[in-house]
Amino acid sequence: MELNIIYEDKHIICVVKPQGVPSQSDTTQDDDLMKMCLEHLGKKENNPYLGLIHRLDRPVGGVIVFAKNDFANKELSRQVQERKTNKVYLAVVCGRPEKEKAVLEDYLKKLKTINMSKVTTADDKAGKAAKLEYELIGTVETEEYGVLSILKIKLHTGRHHQIRVQLSNANLPIWGDNKYNRVFMKKKDFTLPALWSHKFGFNHPKTREYTEFESMPDSFPFTLFELKKGKDIV
Repeated sequence: MELNIIYEDKHIICVVKPQGVPSQSDTTQDDDLMKMCLEHLGKKENNPYLGLIHRLDRPVGGVIVFAKNDFANKELSRQVQERKTNKVYLAVVCGRPEKEKAVLEDYLKKLKTINMSKVTTADDKAGKAAKLEYELIGTVETEEYGVLSILKIKLHTGRHHQIRVQLSNANLPIWGDNKYNRVFMKKKDFTLPALWSHKFGFNHPKTREYTEFESMPDSFPFTLFELKKGKDIV
């Protein structure tokens, strides 16, 4: 698998993670993105450093940034923890939202034994506040799945399966999601949720200047929508 590098300098490397590839090593022992990046860096230097700033769930593709030294790792990790980064996703959902723009705020509880999360109440000690905002970009009518909509999502918190759970709870389950979309839970065919890390923005650890990288998905069902970079997606 060829590494898709968007940008690289002495402090960071930004790549596009394919859907289905782990961000880091897991119990499956499948090739992961960190391993691929380390192999790339190893061609230039011995014992390269690579720090995981944020990660994307295995089924999710798109922009991801790694740190190439301890200084960058600490600085970018601080920005993530303090919610000073800009995370924008694209998702294709089943149905059409009632509002073209909305904010979703819930409390989510992680169910470790089944690797899922669910919406809970504010008084649940295991619940954590989750917030995102979405904007409707477009809709299409399909013969097999009915109305599909593509949403631009700004993530304010980083909870386990947050986007998938909150959209499902809002009756806007993500296409292809066999954990939170009842239609696809019943299907025998293997599918990946139509969720893509579109943008990741932060202050560069060295220059302190705001830096932003983006990637556009080119797989089904995203291809059902005529998305133009810099126009429909901002």
